[in-house]
Amino acid sequence: MLINRASLAAATTGFKTLFNTAFSAAPSDWDKVAMLVPSAARQETYAWLGTTTRFREWIGDRVVQNLGTHDFTIKNKTFENTVAVQREDIEDDAIGVYSPLFQSLGADARTHPDELVFALLKAGTSTLCYDGQYFFDTDHPVDNGSVANLTAGDATAWYLLDTSKPVKPLIFQKRRDYTFIAKTELTDDNVFKAKEFVYGVDCRANAGVGLWQLAHCSRAALSADSLNAAIAAMMSVKGDNGKPLNVRPTLLVVPPILRTTALTLVKAETIEGTTNPNRDAVEVLISPWLA
Repeated sequence: MLINRASLAAATTGFKTLFNTAFSAAPSDWDKVAMLVPSAARQETYAWLGTTTRFREWIGDRVVQNLGTHDFTIKNKTFENTVAVQREDIEDDAIGVYSPLFQSLGADARTHPDELVFALLKAGTSTLCYDGQYFFDTDHPVDNGSVANLTAGDATAWYLLDTSKPVKPLIFQKRRDYTFIAKTELTDDNVFKAKEFVYGVDCRANAGVGLWQLAHCSRAALSADSLNAAIAAMMSVKGDNGKPLNVRPTLLVVPPILRTTALTLVKAETIEGTTNPNRDAVEVLISPWLA
């Protein structure tokens, strides 16, 4: 292949098409547990986290619910993923061997939010949230007492979430979308010095924890009893105003090692000859990012 702007543009178009196709096809689950928050600055402050809003009978003046009681901030980070194609391979029209590389680049970009979000869920017992406690903790301050969204134990951790509300348990904050960029000018240093055409993807984003009230982590062995206890604990959570938060667990998130146990608990019609009361009580999400 003759190396010129036209041939390089054609090669870049082909690589970008492979990237986009793989990006669209890659399985991704982050939006099942986290909400997307567009960002317009270096960081975003979530002053409203922790505020509970409920209706009251209107007697006298309106009572404005304070949205500025917390100063929880998520800072954006910049991420990149870069690959190179040898000049000789383009000259020799051997660019087909790079197809899997650009497909992987697209899949990586699509699943990068999963990597961030589920790593944060896994680290919830050591990640601070808006109230100054760990996201999963035994003593979140509520009114004049404390509430736990963590069950201690030595078993593999599993998670119960309420994803039915506009606010999700976790946050994926995006400042700049994943962008495919090519450095293919013959005068670029990477070409002139190293005989490489460089292609990269970058973004600005980050993940953060949202409302701990909508999530429960359990280190008790996953069973009907431990699942029922977690459901009851979540549904019993109240706000600082003393009113129930109407939490309704919808999603059981487990690592691959708990796949069979989780599916049996919520999908089987009967367990040991007895009608299963938890059948379809929640959906199950088996995440390889929790392995």
